[in-house]
Amino acid sequence: MFDTYNRKINYLRVSVTDRCNLRCVYCMPEEGVKLLKHEDILSFDEITEVVKIAVELGFEKIRLTGGEPLVRKDITELVKMISSVKGIKDFGLTTNGIFLKRFAKDLKDAGLHRLNISLDTTHPEEYRKITRCGELKYVFEGIETAVKTGFKEIKINTVIDRFSDEKNARTVAKFAEENSLKIRFIRKMDLEKGTFWNVIGGEGGKCSICNRLRVSSDGMVTPCLFSDESFSVRKLGVKEAFIQAINSKPEKGVMSRAHKFYNIGG
Repeated sequence: MFDTYNRKINYLRVSVTDRCNLRCVYCMPEEGVKLLKHEDILSFDEITEVVKIAVELGFEKIRLTGGEPLVRKDITELVKMISSVKGIKDFGLTTNGIFLKRFAKDLKDAGLHRLNISLDTTHPEEYRKITRCGELKYVFEGIETAVKTGFKEIKINTVIDRFSDEKNARTVAKFAEENSLKIRFIRKMDLEKGTFWNVIGGEGGKCSICNRLRVSSDGMVTPCLFSDESFSVRKLGVKEAFIQAINSKPEKGVMSRAHKFYNIGG
């Protein structure tokens, strides 16, 4: 489908949980956040139906996000259910990598094509400072396992303050190069102030070619990170929620007080 600015909308990011095992300083408060009730979260059958109808409408690229998607119980079963949907050309998942050593092979066997792994530093103490609780060694083990598993592509997502030549960014770039991994630098954004920039090494942040919608873990379809509009798949039905979201997609993001990175999938 095309939006009102003639952009082909074919990329769907699906948040499968609002829960996360880290507390990254740029994502959520140290004390955590109020979590959704179990019954408010889309079931595996509902998520699969969302994806199926999205594909019928012309979506070809699906990415699972969170929170942290690997904390969702039986996540590999969901991946298997989605991978069975005919018409998906690109099926990925974004993770912080902490549990990746445990899940990498099962995810690949279930039909996942590729991974985006968050890594903001290669220094253990700095990593604990950024994440407030994370152990970097588990991320490195997860990346190593994922590489050996043979995913079609693995990208590293690195959040920066302003520039890709910052100290932490340089060390991550060196790590990515040594391990033949692609890297994307994502400058810190502020949803409420409406400040965002183009992703270095990716297409994110370029409003003129934006091709994505987002579905939150409670089933709200959002046309833009920097917009408060959203449409419920449960109240409207999946197809109608998509149609309304596409028709409401703004030419350029402005700001949002309703959304947070931890519940909309970034």
